[in-house]
Amino acid sequence: MSDVDTKQPAHRPTRGMLALARDIAEGRQRDAGSATTVPASVYTDPDYWQREKAAIYDRLPQIVCPSALLPDPGMALPHDATGRPLLVTRDASGMAHVFLNVCRHRGTRLVEGNEVQCTKRLVCPYHAWTYAVDGRLLALPRPDTFPGLDKGDYGLVELPSRETGGLIWFSPCPDSADFGFADKIGEDFDALGMGEHVLFRRKTHEVAGNWKLIMDAFLESYHVTRLHAQTIGPFFKDGATSGDMIGPHARSAVGRLEEMDGVDLEDMAALRRVVTFAYQLLPGALVIPSPDYINVMVMMPQAHDRTLVEDFMLIPEHPKTDKARNHWERSWALLDGGVFAGEDFRAAELGQQGLATGAVPQLTLGTLEGGIRRYHETVEEALRAVN
Repeated sequence: MSDVDTKQPAHRPTRGMLALARDIAEGRQRDAGSATTVPASVYTDPDYWQREKAAIYDRLPQIVCPSALLPDPGMALPHDATGRPLLVTRDASGMAHVFLNVCRHRGTRLVEGNEVQCTKRLVCPYHAWTYAVDGRLLALPRPDTFPGLDKGDYGLVELPSRETGGLIWFSPCPDSADFGFADKIGEDFDALGMGEHVLFRRKTHEVAGNWKLIMDAFLESYHVTRLHAQTIGPFFKDGATSGDMIGPHARSAVGRLEEMDGVDLEDMAALRRVVTFAYQLLPGALVIPSPDYINVMVMMPQAHDRTLVEDFMLIPEHPKTDKARNHWERSWALLDGGVFAGEDFRAAELGQQGLATGAVPQLTLGTLEGGIRRYHETVEEALRAVN
């Protein structure tokens, strides 16, 4: 047990979190169902991916990053991995915005790079048109050569966005910008104190696998004691799981039954020591709270068989001592490098290689893997909504 102070602010679990924890403690399993299947083509067919892209990634609200990536006013983040040039900012009042990273003069990319910048002004590198981080056009050289131009009409193009539960969401399609379920699941993230956490580490992984193969590993517990036998597997047990849906988003819980007797499940710190929650959001994003920190993973598919995964580690406060920093570094190395990259992402790549042969026309899922079938049904519903 580390003696580094990792105490969390006082929060209470939501009713939904408590319901899942009590299911585990009392031995109830929701929707255990029967064995089922998923077609292999949903992972290997480039045309199926193009349908997903049009119906889901080009249309539905999705997470771009945790709030902790832009903690202060006057910050800007260029972000290209969703397939469109985004610029995420936090203005002087603290409000987050998501713009297209394009100057309104002649369409030049406005901010270069892919790291967070601290700035009050955004200056186009071509003709020095200058914008505030809230998107307003502030100034341009030789305004006399643009007779009749109203700066108020030339602000950056803003996409619908919402900051809730410590996450920044955006919608690529204004007509589909309904953030109601983001707000609802954000209640759990508020209960976890995610908006109060700070960023410790951030890394982008390139995974040679379909985005849903990555999601699948976080939708079932069947693999945990096998794939993760050398890392986190000993802390878990087959069957001690429960889960439900919040709109299109899945919420699951895995409990350590042998440690749950006598635990006050309404005490958030105590609950997080014996139950690991995971949130599988549509489109591909994951929120995984550990007892004293939170991982957020955002999946950005580049093709049917290639996915960028950005992993963020959020901790309660910035480390104040070398001892504290070393504690968090070990946790980061275990989860990001060991469990996620070394095991979960590796399994996704091996799955893609095997499925691409055509040897397995459909995946067979047992009763511990029902979350996969439910998530795929949600994807299929999104496809049917536009096709």
